[in-house]
Order: sequence, then C-alpha cells, then structure tokens
Amino acid sequence: MDALNYSFQMPEWKTRAKEGWGYVVRLYDAVQDYIVPKYYHDRSNRSVQMRLYTLTKRHFVLVFVAFFTAFTASVVLGIAGPNIDVYAEYRRQENLPGGPFKLESPHLSRFNRSLWLTSVIEVDNGKGESFQKTFNVSIEIRGLKEDDSVKPISNIFFNHTRTLSCEKGELCEELLLLHVSPVKYYSYVITVYFQGLENAKVTEVSFKFRTYNPSFCEMEIWFRFVFLVLSFIITCMFAHSLRKFSMRDWSIEQKWLSVLLPFLLLYNDPIFPLNFLVDSWVTIILDNIFQTTFLCALLLFWLCAYHGIRKSDRKWLYFYLPKLILVGVIWVAAVVLACWSQYRTLYDPTFNYKVDGGNFLGLVIFFLCVGSLYLLYLVFLIIRAFTELKSLPYMNLRLRFMTVLMLFVVAVCVAVVIMRFGIGILQNNFISELSTYYKNSAEFLAFYSLLNFYLYTMAFVYSPSKNAHKDSYFKDNPTFSMLNESEDELIYGSDSDDNAVTRPLQNGTSYQESEDE
Repeated sequence: MDALNYSFQMPEWKTRAKEGWGYVVRLYDAVQDYIVPKYYHDRSNRSVQMRLYTLTKRHFVLVFVAFFTAFTASVVLGIAGPNIDVYAEYRRQENLPGGPFKLESPHLSRFNRSLWLTSVIEVDNGKGESFQKTFNVSIEIRGLKEDDSVKPISNIFFNHTRTLSCEKGELCEELLLLHVSPVKYYSYVITVYFQGLENAKVTEVSFKFRTYNPSFCEMEIWFRFVFLVLSFIITCMFAHSLRKFSMRDWSIEQKWLSVLLPFLLLYNDPIFPLNFLVDSWVTIILDNIFQTTFLCALLLFWLCAYHGIRKSDRKWLYFYLPKLILVGVIWVAAVVLACWSQYRTLYDPTFNYKVDGGNFLGLVIFFLCVGSLYLLYLVFLIIRAFTELKSLPYMNLRLRFMTVLMLFVVAVCVAVVIMRFGIGILQNNFISELSTYYKNSAEFLAFYSLLNFYLYTMAFVYSPSKNAHKDSYFKDNPTFSMLNESEDELIYGSDSDDNAVTRPLQNGTSYQESEDE
C-alpha cells in the first residue's frame, strides 16, 4: 500500500506576519541597550564617564589614604583642642534636707551659650540598700545684669516631681535641675527647694553649674567656617565639571551629589556665628533644622543610590515617593522634637523631657521602629544590588566603592554613640540634657570632619574624568573609545600582573587583549 503523503502549507498572511514579528524582535535586540537596559540598571555606557572608571589600584589606595589621613588629622587636632565644658561646684550642708539653697552661677558671656544645673544628693543609708524616693523640686530663677540689678525670669516657682535613685554602695543618681539656652544675663541667681525628703537621712547636697567653654566655641566657629569654605569650593568645582553634560546623562551618584553638596553648606551652618551675636532661639532652631535636613538627605541618598543603580525606570510615584515618606517621617519627627524641646526650655528651664514628657517613651519606640524599617530596607537594597550587578565590571566597582565609604561612616558614628563620646549630632542640639554633651573637642571634629570629607571624596571620585567630554560623543562606538584610551586610564589595566587589559563591552561582558601581540 502506498504511503500517504500529507502536506500542510501555512497561509501566506500568517507567514508574512511571522516574518514581520521576527524582524521586529531582531530590531529590538539590536537597539535594546538604548531603549531599556537588560538588567534595568543605571548604565555606565549611557552616562557621563566618572573619574571612578579611570582610577587604577594605586589611585584607589591614594584616595582612601587621603580620606583617612584628613579624618585622622582632624581628630588629632580635636584631641589637642580645649575642653568642651567648664563647671563650678558648690556643696551645701546647711538647711538640710529641704533648703532653701541659694546659688549664683559663674559670670557668663554669649560664648557660654547654655547653662546647666545638676545636683547630687548624698544620703546616709546605713543598711546599704538600693532605694527610690519621689520628691518635689521648686526652683526660682532670677537674672543678674552687669550693673548688679536683678530681674526675675518668672513670677512663679517652677515645680516638678523628681525621683531620687540610690544604688547599693554607690552615690545617688545625678539630677538635672535646670537648663537655660540661650544665655541672656551676666549671671543667674537660683533658689532651690526640696519637698518630700524629710524622712531621708540627707548628709550633703552638691550642685554643679556647667557651661560651654568659650575657647571651644571659638574653635567651633573657626572649624565650621573652614568646612563651609571648603564645601563651597567643592560644590562650585563639581557643578563646573558637569556643566558640559546634559542632566539626563548624569549618573545617579552625580545627580545626588549635586543635591547633597548644597545641603552640606547648610549642615556647616553659614549663620552659626549669629548664635553669639543675637539673643534669639531662631538661630538655634535653624541650626537644628539644617543638620537634620542634611542627615536625612544622606539617608535618602543611600536608599536611592542602591536602588537606582540597577533600575533606570525611576518614576516619582513608585521609586521616590516610598523612600521620601520613610525618611520624611524621620525628618518631621526630629524637627518637631527640636522645636518642642527648645520651646519648653524657653518657657520652663526646669523641664526634663524624660521625666515630664509623657510621650517620650512612645517617641523612642517610634524612632526604633522607623529606624529598624529603614535599616532592613537598606540592607535589602544592598543585597539585591550586589546579587544582580556583581558580574558587571563598572557596576561592581561603583557598588564596592560606595559601600566601603558608607560602612566606614556608619561604623564611626555607631562606635561614637556606643562609647558615649557624645550621643550624636542630633541629640546634642535637639534635647536639652547634659548626657548629650560631647566630652571633648575630638568628638565634635570627628563627626563634622567625617561627613565633610566623606562628601569631598565622593565629589572627587564621581566627577567627570578628563576624557569624559570626548567620550560622550563616541560612547556608543567602542572603537573610538578604545582608540582614545591611554594605558593609565584603563581600569586596573596598568596594575595587572599578566599584562592583559580587560575592557568591558556595552552588553556587560568583557574580553582580554594581550599586550604581547
């Protein structure tokens, strides 16, 4: 039986449609790098060539050595600087336990800025047991002018409830009684009453006045001025280097540095000397807002940089808005806390946010929750970025450099906070409590120099390279790019041991060209 042969012929219109679709697919594959990147990352071949791409291993070492040297030199200058505070101590053994205790502060100037009064109550606890006792504190405050005239700060006594906590075998806990900021009088006359300690065997009450050291304030003014001038110069140079390129060709690091550098000018506070020229709380609030704004902008930069480096489609609603809300909540809370604490200090110098602020515990929990959410989100973005882009030479280089600098900045800040060198940039200004003090000038310079030199280093590395303007005309043609590259400008090329040059192609792969040929 003859085999039956069956044949099927596709309709002509379907054949043409299939051929047309194949042509569209091939055309899309040919131009996809210029429409949508394969990995949805910030493409190095489509953005301004940064100096980071042209640095050799030797240059990288020099960059980090310069950064660490400048930071270390600032800390050493701080160690050699003056103490941050001065104090005067008074002991009272009469009128125990309730008082009155009449105290007169040391002579003050505007360079003293703030005045704190603390107290330590010594109790004869024969049993040596730990105990806590609640009592009432009443304080009268009067200002003493240079002509010896006295002016009452308030017509009423400031009354607050405090808790005396004494640990076994140790002195009782130091109590913060008063915080005056800014200083408006030549001296302050303060009368203190204790009510509710009649049953306690009080043997002595010591009072201590603390103020800023005028020598430290002068040093702070000069260093802030130096950082302000350097920041202005770096900002102008960075903006000048990018003037030849379209903004849409800037990398995400360059775009964010153009935002962070002006905020760094605010962080260094160009109006800071006004704190010593005018008796106003406005300059203090502005300094707090400037610092908070810069720090929150830095937090936002880290989120956007690690997310945006692997994603070119950065729509406002889906890319920026969630991050802005997360960091914006931190900014709003910090600014509200600054204004609230300064307001209470002006109208009630005896106010203590930990004791009298009923919502303080809720605020602490809120900050911990938001901070933990931010940290988890940042770690997630870092892991995703390294996972997706570790095989791409340029992207891997950008990620490693950005991460190393960020980890160093975070490590220094966390170390200082843990060791309580000065609980931080924010709380030192936002909360009127003595424990937020910097203990010496080195801690002040450690924070300010760290953040300033961090941005200076990024501005140098992320600025356009010498051949960036020429490469911008031939960035889509690798032939011209190779012809105009010198050996010193090859990434790690001059330092390779096998004399092989690795050049990344536009699709993320690489090849090696032997120099022996």
